[in-house]
Amino acid sequence: MTSSKDIADQGMDTGTSTGATTRLNGAPVSSEQHSITTGPQGGVSVHDVHLIEKLTHFNRERIPERVVHAKGGGAFGELTVTEDVSKYTKAGLFQPGTVTPMLARFSTVAGEQGSPDGWRDVRGFSLKFYTEEGNYDLVGNNTPVFFIRDGIKFPDFIHSQKRLPDTGLRDANMQWDFWTSSPESAHQVTYLMGDRGIPKTWRNMDGFGSHTYQWINEAGERFWVKYHFKTRQGWDFYTDAEAAELVGQDTDHSRRDLFEAIERGDFPTWDVKVQIMPFDEAADYRWNPFDLTKTWSQKDYPLIPVGHFTLNENPRNFFAQIEQAAFAPSNLVEGIGFSPDKMLLARAFSYADAHRYRLGANSDQIPVNRPVSQVNSFSQDGAATHRFADPKLPVHGSNAAGRGSQESADHGDLGLWAAEGEEPFRGAYLQHPEDDDFIQPGILVREVLDDAARDRLAGNIAGAMDGVSPEVEERVYQYWTNVDEWLGAEVRKRFTANKGA
Repeated sequence: MTSSKDIADQGMDTGTSTGATTRLNGAPVSSEQHSITTGPQGGVSVHDVHLIEKLTHFNRERIPERVVHAKGGGAFGELTVTEDVSKYTKAGLFQPGTVTPMLARFSTVAGEQGSPDGWRDVRGFSLKFYTEEGNYDLVGNNTPVFFIRDGIKFPDFIHSQKRLPDTGLRDANMQWDFWTSSPESAHQVTYLMGDRGIPKTWRNMDGFGSHTYQWINEAGERFWVKYHFKTRQGWDFYTDAEAAELVGQDTDHSRRDLFEAIERGDFPTWDVKVQIMPFDEAADYRWNPFDLTKTWSQKDYPLIPVGHFTLNENPRNFFAQIEQAAFAPSNLVEGIGFSPDKMLLARAFSYADAHRYRLGANSDQIPVNRPVSQVNSFSQDGAATHRFADPKLPVHGSNAAGRGSQESADHGDLGLWAAEGEEPFRGAYLQHPEDDDFIQPGILVREVLDDAARDRLAGNIAGAMDGVSPEVEERVYQYWTNVDEWLGAEVRKRFTANKGA
């Protein structure tokens, strides 16, 4: 059986560190200290092959960083299924007793490569499972919802969180302009400005698949599912003041904490749980169950235990195994499918396309992304091709030899949620009885948070408004008044006091 150690070792050169160095073609190097010149004082010779090879490779060491989630870290581990959820899905990795090697990557969203781990931001929570049926990727966050519900707005949202084109600075006015112009963001911004906005470490935060997915069992029955990953390390966070002090001391504290914990044998573990909604109940649920800005009430759909995953192997090479790791919602396996979640469907295209730009057309052949299952594809060529078919086999479909003719039947994994006769549609979500964008964040403020957390939330919001224009300032107050009347008034009071200080 493939283990997390096998995955972590994939692609690692087994040569000894004491052996003679070589060029990239394996030939020995005469010197790592001196380049060839025309005499002791002459010019450097262009035919010093090792010098030229070394410098040109160095110039190309960096690949484009991720547009979002650029700063992060991760580790390898194993998913262990301890419960029986086979009545909901036939996916092999979720069958009782199955142990699956995996990779987890945690990150911030808006910051670039060198940004501090301690900034207030949503944390990415991405998982890759190396199953015997193919790689399965879950690309989520440390929050159960997101800022927008339609992928067509995603570039606009990310632009508002990045840097201005003239000053190169991040801008509160731009952020709040987008948020207050997009009322669906209220639920996620409430999480962001609350305690989840700065988790103490990656080990001290929960994770969520966030989207609604589809599970299909052996009988062909379909269910809607949401993933929850509950930390066993204890949920903890930093205040703004604590985070600001930490950033001045260690900008990489989350990355350092995870690596050092695994090195000392303190392997972090998360319990894996799901919410299951019967297929037909989606039509009449009080909130649109496919809207990424909404949650499902756990009173309506309680958490069902599945198992746990543990991270127990650090990467051998950060660049090769973490920076080159590519996660895509389009990487599904039999028994798991999409839902009408517009953000999920947009991400099913955009993530894989981002990998093709950032890592190349053959990003799936990089060892950390390579499936442990057999790949039999008609795709070929492109930069950095490593995998190729037997040259005696046809290189195209619809061939006389019958290669590729043993296609799998449609198991409904990729859709089949539409009612009979429905055609593709461009428009807003169907509104359910309580789909006002401010209802759930209001519930979060009034019924979930305690007094101390509400107090911190108001202070965090007021602190994050520095630099907003008077017009956007008034919209921010109205935004939070729509969430909760007390909160809107409290934010106004605190920000006004901050301006007068």
